[in-house]
Amino acid sequence: MSDRIVAADVVITSPGRNYVTLKVTTADGVVGYGDATLNGRELAVASYLRDHLAPLLVGRDPARIEDTWQLLYRGAYWRRGPVTMAAIGAVDVALWDVKGKTLGQPVYQLLGGAVRARVLTYTHASAWEVPALLDAVDARLAQGFRAVRAQSGVPGLATVYGLHRDVASYEPAARGSGLVEERWDTSAYLRHAPDVLAAVREHVGPGVHLLHDAHHRLTPQQAARLGKALEPVDLFWLEDVTPAENQDVLRLVRQHTTTPLAIGEVFTTVFDVHHLITEQLVDFVRCAVVHAGGISHLRKILALAEVYQVRGAPHGPSDVSPVSFGASVHVGLATHNFAIQEYMGYPEPVHDVFPHSWSYADGYLHPGDAPGIGVELDEKLAAKFPYEPAYLPVARTLDGTLTDW
Repeated sequence: MSDRIVAADVVITSPGRNYVTLKVTTADGVVGYGDATLNGRELAVASYLRDHLAPLLVGRDPARIEDTWQLLYRGAYWRRGPVTMAAIGAVDVALWDVKGKTLGQPVYQLLGGAVRARVLTYTHASAWEVPALLDAVDARLAQGFRAVRAQSGVPGLATVYGLHRDVASYEPAARGSGLVEERWDTSAYLRHAPDVLAAVREHVGPGVHLLHDAHHRLTPQQAARLGKALEPVDLFWLEDVTPAENQDVLRLVRQHTTTPLAIGEVFTTVFDVHHLITEQLVDFVRCAVVHAGGISHLRKILALAEVYQVRGAPHGPSDVSPVSFGASVHVGLATHNFAIQEYMGYPEPVHDVFPHSWSYADGYLHPGDAPGIGVELDEKLAAKFPYEPAYLPVARTLDGTLTDW
């Protein structure tokens, strides 16, 4: 009889961020890990896993990854959505981890082997004022990064998307303090952002990839205006210019600017991004391993994207755990149309709780050659960091109307 899953346990830890980890154990003693973190809704996914999926996993053959994926997706009847897909993603990554460990191979070898020597990465540089932002960019370049996402404050506002006027660090989520409301002024942002990014480009020269995130806050007309204004800056991409549930609105943006567009971090299935890809409304699709149903489903999204010359660039903030981050780097090494991987970095306790074989050096990432995903979990250390409620902010316009954060 083939190996069977004998346990599926959920571990929640918070070494600076809340992380939900699925631990799958087989009868042969092989342990696989998957990430199920959904920032601000972590316990919902933990319950979905513990109360609904774990009982279905026990007794199943861990080698049947695709069959298990189809069972969890189609068998629920109520499909899609971030909670469901994050839970399925955790199972999928854990089973790939088991398969790699069983065969003694890193996951990227099981995906067809490397198509590149290493994976280009970008990081974040953020500051309220332009001089401090230029210093932040310089600091990132000194760390070897060749691609940097630049974000600044906006005159007249106190907070902007994780930046605070009087606080040097970047942190969107509010831990232990309930829901935070921010004020937002689109007109002030549109006046300010082009000058900020032009200053950054002038400072770093043409050889550095620059990225910028509008974070879903613009109308199609405003997005077109910003994209056109930023053409001289030569961005690697302009991210999330407008909420993309109504994907046809991006046609207006495309008609007015050649600035490359990146969208997709909040989308969870190929059905969510199908229109974006097949109509070539974006240049980069940003679905994350953890939120898009794991390695198996992300590979299907990227395979569709390849046909339409759209490239993959998965979401990779510090609220994506090192487990799914490592899985994403495996996908990046083995996928031809993979362009770049976001890497914000982690506080040191996170590296200690999740020891890993993936590594960063000189602007690039590599998943390592440890069997499986190459990320483990120190459960004793994880227990020292209990869950702490944390919520992303919401935003209101200056007249008090709730808007997209």
